[in-house]
Amino acid sequence: MDTQPTPTPAKPKLATKVTQVATFYNPRTWKEKGLWWTLGLFLITYCIIVIVLGFVWSRSPGEFDPQTSALAIAKNDQKKLVPGYVTTATAIRIAETLLDKPGGYLSNDKTPPGVYLDNIPNWEFGALTELRDLTRSLRNDFSRSQTQSVEDKDLQVAEPKFNYDSNSWILPSTESEYRAGTEALYRYLNRLSDEKALDGQFFTRADNLSAYLAIVEKRLGSLAQRLAAGVGQTRLNLNLAGDPNARQSTPTPSQVDVKTPWLKIDDVFFEARGYTWALLHTLKALEVDFADVLQNKNALVSLQQIIRELENTQAFIWSPMILNGTGFGMMANHSLIMASYISRANAAIIDLRNLLIQG
Repeated sequence: MDTQPTPTPAKPKLATKVTQVATFYNPRTWKEKGLWWTLGLFLITYCIIVIVLGFVWSRSPGEFDPQTSALAIAKNDQKKLVPGYVTTATAIRIAETLLDKPGGYLSNDKTPPGVYLDNIPNWEFGALTELRDLTRSLRNDFSRSQTQSVEDKDLQVAEPKFNYDSNSWILPSTESEYRAGTEALYRYLNRLSDEKALDGQFFTRADNLSAYLAIVEKRLGSLAQRLAAGVGQTRLNLNLAGDPNARQSTPTPSQVDVKTPWLKIDDVFFEARGYTWALLHTLKALEVDFADVLQNKNALVSLQQIIRELENTQAFIWSPMILNGTGFGMMANHSLIMASYISRANAAIIDLRNLLIQG
């Protein structure tokens, strides 16, 4: 009589799963599978971390209130908010934002994810350009009463530090130079609010403010032209217009076709966004320090209108990428929108300078 073999009872599913997991993490199993499995798992984990950090570090810093920031540096001592304190504190805050934002300063990074990010490094360069202009004006205009006056000893250090190569990785690094410039600004700020230190000065004069705005006017005009060139345009040569005796070193055609390369459109956009971010806070600080001058010239509302136009440049970008549709096409053109806000702010700055000079 044939006997049927007794079937082996099936292992419970939970026990099977536990056995599989234990086998997978057993060092002998990994040794048998070889180094490639370990290396593959490491690379996958590394790529995920790099991608996540890339998204986090690509976010532009938010806005801050210059007067509140200055009060925090002054440890809520209102007496320290002398003329120039808010403007200098804002320059410090801009510099510290460049260095201490998520990911730190990225323009000189040589490793992922910083090495493949381009939007934030261009944003950094725009903000850095405005910081350089501000520290130069602090050294040459705001801290000096007349052209024959001696320049401030700390601003003499700070201004060249911020003009150091923005892409230097080491010996010395860009970060170390910019931190040295920030420390020099702190020393100048402390002397401004110290009644015993008579060598720290900031002069709220209409001509000083006008000289700074003249620099801003040229920066905004250049950015507006570069942004508008994203769709391509033919421009007439106006280099010598208005002066019959003007000459130039080399001849140029009467008209030229200008177009920003497609791969550079987002670079110009984020550079403009970084510059206007820094400029927005600087003008808010100047509104506090130059309040008496602006009211005397009946120009306070003009500055407030400029600030409002610049606030529009910092609106949230809903699109995952910078679009470059034609001027009246079906797709949006972020560069033209940014150029519109910048051009309006630039026109208002020209009017403000006229009020300061003539008012």
